[in-house]
Amino acid sequence: MNTMPIVEPAELAQDTPRVGFTLFDPLLLLATIGLAVASLVVIAGATRTDVPGQPDYYVNRQGIYFGVGFVCMALLSRLDYSRLRRLKWGLYGVLMASILLVLGLGASAKGSTRAIALPFFSFQASELGKVLLILALSAFVVDRSRRIGDRDTTARVMLLALIPAFFVIAQPDLGSGLVYLVIALATLFVSGTSWRHFLALFTLAVVSIAMVLVVAPKMGVTVLKPYQKDRLTAFLNPTDNPQKQGYQQMQSKIAIGAGQKTGRGESGATQTNFNFVPEHHTDFIFAVIGERFGFAGAALVLSLYALLIWRALRILTVAKNLFGALIAGGVVAMLMFQVFVNVGMTLGIMPITGITLPLMSYGGSSVLTTFLALGLLQSVYAQGRGAGAIKGRGPRL
Repeated sequence: MNTMPIVEPAELAQDTPRVGFTLFDPLLLLATIGLAVASLVVIAGATRTDVPGQPDYYVNRQGIYFGVGFVCMALLSRLDYSRLRRLKWGLYGVLMASILLVLGLGASAKGSTRAIALPFFSFQASELGKVLLILALSAFVVDRSRRIGDRDTTARVMLLALIPAFFVIAQPDLGSGLVYLVIALATLFVSGTSWRHFLALFTLAVVSIAMVLVVAPKMGVTVLKPYQKDRLTAFLNPTDNPQKQGYQQMQSKIAIGAGQKTGRGESGATQTNFNFVPEHHTDFIFAVIGERFGFAGAALVLSLYALLIWRALRILTVAKNLFGALIAGGVVAMLMFQVFVNVGMTLGIMPITGITLPLMSYGGSSVLTTFLALGLLQSVYAQGRGAGAIKGRGPRL
């Protein structure tokens, strides 16, 4: 009796014909354009006096980042993402090499060594590493899809994420390190890992935090520097030290509250015009939105993020194979976590971790990384629609 060999779904999916350039998710693109325009408007008003003699310095550079980002997204959306699966160890090697390169050659700024100074912008390897980690972990899980329920698989996935996260936190860049761990957890969740494994990971995390914050200091071992520990706990009682660790969040909440319903406009935005809110064009850009455009402006921006994340979740459901679903899941987790933590820290409900607001905060590495992630989403969408058309399902939005 003739039998068909067992073939992995991802291998079958690679036979899907290439799709046309116009096959993209229009709503995802609409949300992307909306956030890019909002970013330019906010940065233009918030940084007009930051560089003497160059009122458009930051907005011009951000515009160039967006232009390059859109090109990268368009090119990546035409690529069959399944081809990247075979490059998993190469991508992981680039991830580790770039992070170690920053530690060795990076320029120190404000007590951290997070980037390598290039002629036009500072390359932050931890940002690019988010996309590389999503691809590498997704490919690794697909290769072990028949053993996804094994504890060994869960342990290896977490170890692959913990290694680069450790070196990123050592820069120190706690925010990006946490994003790496969230990506790993999302990859395991989408792949169908048992809830018992997540319970074990949660227990291990609680024990580790207790060791770092309580046990280690009592034993005379310093894991976190004093200022890092203060930044993580200052949001609980910001008034205890309003001139240091609690200063940023207090000023941010004042700015957002002052905006009320429709904002104070450019002339009345005293908190950002006079730099009472530090890093108001990067980490705390949401405070600028709240003060200048009020509740209406903040609601509009959050609605665009809701649209972006909803479309990303929808793309996850129409992926043609497990690899695509895992990529989409990793991107969704990355975006949701960054938006939640960044907005939360400006409102005083989350600790300050240095996480940027995707597509809103100024910065070349952050912008380009987000566009690469969105390009992968568009590729998953295009390939999923192409596979659906071949099977007779027709296009689905």
